[in-house]
Amino acid sequence: MIASRLSAAFVVAIGCVVLTPIRAHAQWWRIAPADFEACADAAEKAKTKEDKTSALAECNAKFAGRRKPGGGYTYYDFMQDRTFDIAGPNPTPEEQKKIDEQYTAYLEKQRRNSIAAALMAKQQEQQQEQQQSQQNVQQVSLRTEPEKVPVPVASPVKQAARIRAIHCAKSSFSCDWPRLSQSIEDLKKLFGSSQAKAKRS
Repeated sequence: MIASRLSAAFVVAIGCVVLTPIRAHAQWWRIAPADFEACADAAEKAKTKEDKTSALAECNAKFAGRRKPGGGYTYYDFMQDRTFDIAGPNPTPEEQKKIDEQYTAYLEKQRRNSIAAALMAKQQEQQQEQQQSQQNVQQVSLRTEPEKVPVPVASPVKQAARIRAIHCAKSSFSCDWPRLSQSIEDLKKLFGSSQAKAKRS
């Protein structure tokens, strides 16, 4: 009987020694961490890299908020690319409702901005089309204008004679001389041609 008690005590002692490492390994799951940071600290104590990665993924899934230095928590909404202050490590239903309302407002703002951008782009396109149309009209009107025909200009000799005639006083020798000179030339031609005829005959 004493031997059986000793063997039973031995078995219990061995069981405690064998089971102690198992209990210590799973201890961080038995006592639930308060927030992500506590969970991540416990995950860092995992023996292998794969265990750490797996434990951190579970921490991310379990806690949405992150501890703030001054107290409280923040929740990062990647869909809006902004953070929200929350009371605990996860948003309460009321906090989640406010975050969802902000996301709806964010989507509406994005929609309005895209509509405004589309309208502005359309207006710019219409302005460019109008400018192009005006340029085309100007080019066509320049092509269809009739060519200007140059006005005939009198010879320089005739122009000088006209100018002298306008500016000369009557019975002035300088004004009368060109006319007299022209008359003498005409007479010479007349007599010159009649003398040539007389010589031939």
